[in-house]
Amino acid sequence: MTKQQQALRNVLDKFPHSNINIILQCLSSTTTTTTCHARQAHAHILKTGLSNHANLTTKLLSLYANNHCFHEASLILDSVSDPNVFTFSTLIHAYSKLSRFADALRLFSRMISHARLLPDAHVFPSVFKACAGLRAFKLGQQVHSFASVSGFALDSLVQSSLLHLYLKCDRLRDAHNLFDKIAQRDVVTWSALIASYSRRGCIHEVKQLFYEMRSMGVEPNLVSWNGMIAGFNHSGSYNEAVSMFQKMHFEGFQPDGSSISSVLPAIGNLEDLVLGIQIHGYVIKQGFDSDKCVVTALIDMYGKCACTLEMSQVFHEINEMDIGACNAFVTGLSRNGQVNNALEVFRQFKGQGMELNVVSWTSMIGSCSQNGKDMEALELFREMQVVGVKPNSVTIPCLLPACGNIAALMHGKAAHCFSLRRGFSNDVYVGSALIDMYANCGKIQLSRLCFEKMPTKNLVCWNAIMGGYAMHGKAKETMETFNLMQTNGQKPDFISFTCVLSACSQNGLTEEGWYYFNSISQEHDMEARMEHYACMVTLLGRVGKLEEAYSMIKTMPFEPDACVWGALLSSCRVHSNVTLGEIAARELFKLEPSNPGNYILLSNIYASEGKWIEVDKVRNMMKSLGLRKNPGCSWIELKNKVHMLLAGDKSHPQIDQIIEKLDKLSMEMKKLGYCPNTDFVLQDVEEQDKEQILCGHSEKLAVVFGLLNTSPSSPLQVIKNLRICGDCHAVIKFISNFEGREISVRDTNRFHHFKGGVCSCGDYW
Repeated sequence: MTKQQQALRNVLDKFPHSNINIILQCLSSTTTTTTCHARQAHAHILKTGLSNHANLTTKLLSLYANNHCFHEASLILDSVSDPNVFTFSTLIHAYSKLSRFADALRLFSRMISHARLLPDAHVFPSVFKACAGLRAFKLGQQVHSFASVSGFALDSLVQSSLLHLYLKCDRLRDAHNLFDKIAQRDVVTWSALIASYSRRGCIHEVKQLFYEMRSMGVEPNLVSWNGMIAGFNHSGSYNEAVSMFQKMHFEGFQPDGSSISSVLPAIGNLEDLVLGIQIHGYVIKQGFDSDKCVVTALIDMYGKCACTLEMSQVFHEINEMDIGACNAFVTGLSRNGQVNNALEVFRQFKGQGMELNVVSWTSMIGSCSQNGKDMEALELFREMQVVGVKPNSVTIPCLLPACGNIAALMHGKAAHCFSLRRGFSNDVYVGSALIDMYANCGKIQLSRLCFEKMPTKNLVCWNAIMGGYAMHGKAKETMETFNLMQTNGQKPDFISFTCVLSACSQNGLTEEGWYYFNSISQEHDMEARMEHYACMVTLLGRVGKLEEAYSMIKTMPFEPDACVWGALLSSCRVHSNVTLGEIAARELFKLEPSNPGNYILLSNIYASEGKWIEVDKVRNMMKSLGLRKNPGCSWIELKNKVHMLLAGDKSHPQIDQIIEKLDKLSMEMKKLGYCPNTDFVLQDVEEQDKEQILCGHSEKLAVVFGLLNTSPSSPLQVIKNLRICGDCHAVIKFISNFEGREISVRDTNRFHHFKGGVCSCGDYW
């Protein structure tokens, strides 16, 4: 026990014989007074009937508040018969200081409504801070009016806190107007306004304000520089962030940990490895390598620069493991295609008992979703909730693509329900992800419903619904939405045009396609991108205008990429054009020497023309390069579980039943005059063997698996990793009519909705 605490104890022991001034002095003189001492003093005060003594009450109130004993503080306030402004301001300030903003505002309301006390210059800053913390802009405006009427709006502390409120609520224009009225503007107010403009990416305004600040005799401090660097990085103005960091150093300001951890992400996004290494050297020289934020930023920078070796080295040199560094390391591995390693490291962290936070789980779920590990993403989401980590509004948009990729509709609906319960279903990113997920799961009507229910729609939302319509071959709805978007004042971007051009290509709408393609430059003053040319090549190629498509490729303003040549090669496969197919394939072999799909397409073109010698040459080329054909694979969700079926797979537990059912269906089809289209078996084998090969296609196996395991008339939905072949298309059309089922198949190109023996694509794909 300290001497001050012992003195207080002595006073309390003989309290009845001590005067109030001595007690106040003891309570005021020690900063280590415990809650226990405060309660002892409070008890003595109540016993002796001194609870209405103003100074003593205020001191106890402050003591309780500083020790976070807000219940006791409230009891004291309730017991005061005639509280004054200082009594209230003591507790309001404590609430605001400890970020209990709602409590601060409730007490402020009580002060002016029930106690009918007018706030002073000490109360307003705490109230404005609470409004800023809750982003309660309208309430802040009302309090601002109150301050103006009462004459305190001209107080420098009140003005400063009000400025921060407007900036925190993203009311930059209002903040600037207020700033212009402040008579004495110090470095704090200048820095706050400049940092906010930086976060908006307003480069011209930042430079102008920075110049004005110095011309007014106010020199920037380290906080000023850091605010600009962090702000520019946040707004995506990475070059400006780096430039400001260099200018700061040139003018003699020594960067601190905050400066470095703010500029490193910008360097990473610019992939400026040389500068990143220089900063790393400075970090070691200045001893910042023990700063957790700096180390995390270094790992992130090396990850963005694709330097996984250096990234790993920084990570493994950490003395005290930090969750931020772990998250950055896992993300860096995933970003560089090492998702398996990332998953393994994540499991190690979990096994070592590290307290993984929502960022850790969300990052890993997003990594799996983006790298084809959709099942793992769903499992991680389940595990996350089991261990008690609550997903947030970022987790859901990371998970939903995985649900859409494998058409895990029930999982997607569960995530949707979760977002409704947590209250962030109206978030534009969650909403856009839901639109996309439902579209990928074949439920375009639910996509539209989600779109319509969104209170605010940004460009991402409009593009998501247009992309969904295009995927389902609904060109009319895509074009209508494209026009509606502009009517609502939203300007299209390059993704918008990709969606509408894709819809035109799905339906062979050549005239409309040319109109939208030309309007990119003529009406919207934009340059057509590679994606737009690829869509036009696909459109022209599908309607048989292969020479026109090839001419377009030759006149492109930039070198065509693999997507453009791939679009031409696919069209050559459809129309069996060997000459142009060979040209496209040669270009693709240069651009993507390790992509087996290009070799398979050329091989199929040769096979369709019966050129088996050329087929063997292509396949020998693949063999020499160590390439193998990607096996056909289909997914179907039954009873909340996703099942995967591989082409020709004999190990499936129900394969005998599936084959038996397929044989029965085949017999029924032959009775009605159907003959298997063996042209789609691009192998030099006997006709009977070709029929057997056709039976093993994964989409047929998945559909029949669904027939066997669901009730009659239930709809089925299948996802396939390759394009559906013509024979499977014809068979599934027959099954939809014969079995009375609605069947949806999503291949790599589009959705096919089968019903009553008819497909939504109109046999055009």
